[in-house]
Amino acid sequence: MAERGQTAGWSGGRVVVIGSINMDVVVTVERMPLPGETVAGGSVHQIPGGKGANQAVAARRLGAPTALVGAVGADGFGAVLAGFLGAERIDTSLVRMEHGPSGTALITVANGGENTVIVVAGANGSVSPARVAEATIRAGDVLLLQDEIPGETNEAAARAARAVGARTVLNLAPFRAPSPGLLAATDVLIVNETEFAELVEAPRADAAAIAERLRAELTACNGQPVGDVVVTLGAQGALARIGGEVLALPGRRGPVVDTTGAGDCFCGAFGASLAAGLPATAALERANAAAGLAVGRFGAGPAMPTATEVDAALSGV
Repeated sequence: MAERGQTAGWSGGRVVVIGSINMDVVVTVERMPLPGETVAGGSVHQIPGGKGANQAVAARRLGAPTALVGAVGADGFGAVLAGFLGAERIDTSLVRMEHGPSGTALITVANGGENTVIVVAGANGSVSPARVAEATIRAGDVLLLQDEIPGETNEAAARAARAVGARTVLNLAPFRAPSPGLLAATDVLIVNETEFAELVEAPRADAAAIAERLRAELTACNGQPVGDVVVTLGAQGALARIGGEVLALPGRRGPVVDTTGAGDCFCGAFGASLAAGLPATAALERANAAAGLAVGRFGAGPAMPTATEVDAALSGV
């Protein structure tokens, strides 16, 4: 556990996450039920999660000083979530406890790692634009945003980061059409292949077609130009357009236990690597390796790998 809190020798900026904190209620099944069908479940688990919290844990375990702005409910879940985040040595001074329930995700995981997720916002809906000023975003920081908090909060945060010279990484998950102001203030978009199709208003495509589309000029569903974008492809790895160059990252080799939180791991590791001063291409390699490790473990938040594990994966150990 000591390694996860390490910051000795860290010369980069912070990772600031403004986002959701959920309790994942996870049920394992042999296969997904068809509509109207009942199947027997194998086990039930309560695991800390939420896209904001997962990304913060991923960044912190890679060594980045990490602050999380969010909210939990005044319920049993809220106390457990706060304790988990504190144990990860994340700065949770800006995580508020609100009246009402915590955010909750109902997750089904089938053999082979396939999952379905239903998210109930709960306290996450209270993360308003007024909370942005509390984050004290500074030049050199990397801001991580997702779509499980109000859209106007994301836009206010991205604008604040742009004003002080911090970089913003926006994960459009679950997909919500980004406002022109949010897109203009975002430095890197991260989406999966389904979210990419929604972003560019096109049918879902295979990796080759996505790569071809990335080589062309991109506009989002609101007509706004899209600059740097990363498309995660699950077992096929990821594609990215950074500075006009299209890059392909290989997929993971090995058994897949649970894909829940893999995208969050990618985002958190990418943000931590940028904050450490790595160029975007190297940051993508670390993010891809981290996500590959996460899918080999059960759960979301607790499955995030450490810097030592990522280094070993990149070196082939």
